[in-house]
Amino acid sequence: MAPPKIVTLGCRLNAFESEVIRERALAAGIADTVIVNTCAVTAEAERQARQTIRKLRREHPGMRIVVTGCAAQLGAAKFAAMPEVDQVLGNAEKLDAANLAEGGERIRVTDIMTIRETAGHLIDTPLISDFGERTRAFVQIQQGCDHRCTFCIIPFARGPNRSVAPERIVEQVRALTARGYAEAVLTGVDICSYGADLAGGPKLGDAVAHILAEVPELKRLRLSSLDPAAMDETLFTLLAEEPRLMPHLHLSLQAADDMVLKRMKRRHSRADALAACEWARKARPDVVIGADFIAGFPTEDEAMFANTLSAVSDMGLTFLHVFPFSARAGTPAARMPQVPGEVRRERALRLREAGNAALATYLATQVGSTAEVLVESGEEGHTPHYARVRLSTEAPAGAFVKVRLAEARGDHLLGVPLS
Repeated sequence: MAPPKIVTLGCRLNAFESEVIRERALAAGIADTVIVNTCAVTAEAERQARQTIRKLRREHPGMRIVVTGCAAQLGAAKFAAMPEVDQVLGNAEKLDAANLAEGGERIRVTDIMTIRETAGHLIDTPLISDFGERTRAFVQIQQGCDHRCTFCIIPFARGPNRSVAPERIVEQVRALTARGYAEAVLTGVDICSYGADLAGGPKLGDAVAHILAEVPELKRLRLSSLDPAAMDETLFTLLAEEPRLMPHLHLSLQAADDMVLKRMKRRHSRADALAACEWARKARPDVVIGADFIAGFPTEDEAMFANTLSAVSDMGLTFLHVFPFSARAGTPAARMPQVPGEVRRERALRLREAGNAALATYLATQVGSTAEVLVESGEEGHTPHYARVRLSTEAPAGAFVKVRLAEARGDHLLGVPLS
């Protein structure tokens, strides 16, 4: 019998949950089963999920295929109708190995919007102690989202905001550092909403401070995407004072034009985003800031797009994640006047080109300096600022190597280890 095979599509939260599924499935003796943890952030993500499932069926003709994750939560019947699929589980069901056993219901998907307890299923989640070949580990601190951005279907796939208790987060990070992980990444659906449902209302900055104080052996701590409307003062203080909090922030901006942001139902303005970047640089002058952008949102004209494009330089952004707008059925944005597809793609290309140029400029400034690289494979790793480095000689995965950054090569730097 073959051990369960987990295929992860989408975000860091899915990567974390896939490890929960893996450990629980192994402990329960689940075998000869492929579990596909899907993403639903765009219509393209769902298309890729279906394509992946068909490919897996060809590659593993004798194994059961179980489909779960956000796309399964939102479209269980569609996936169950695929001849390649044996079972469909929702996001609330996927962490229970009993649901993976052969002979269970073909579709088991709860209405996730009815889940109101404070991260009940997260509290019961076992401590994850292994992330395969990765040298950084993901740590889930919250689940769900209470906001209703007009383009986003994810709250209906993940449910309302639920936070993990601070002591449980510390326990998880401590277990991972004991296994040799030098870097942890705090993840969730909306981590800046952390603590709103907990007694006393702790914020993300409080959780970060608690981890750093209680797990002194942790060498690096990173944060996943941040909402510029909800970054708290403690977070900026820690950025200024705590060297173990990495000087790399990634903002969920989506746009930088006020009218587009209003139609997206985002909670920040262009001025708010600029202020967040300024506060971060005041706290840590060397901080590197990235951002998510959607190109071609409904009703976006060329002038509105120009405001977003100029934000790359105005806000000093370095790492961009750019997506052409993809209408999600059931969202308000899908009912708005649409920008033609070719215009969306062209604007996305222009944003990516601006991002590539900004990255090249930043990498050029690093040539000749030294940095400590956390090695993720024999030949590659990242600096504290998240710059990708190719090493001139191999080093053990998980090791910290001090290098001279000798040359910028496209999207990465060449690092020469110092003797």
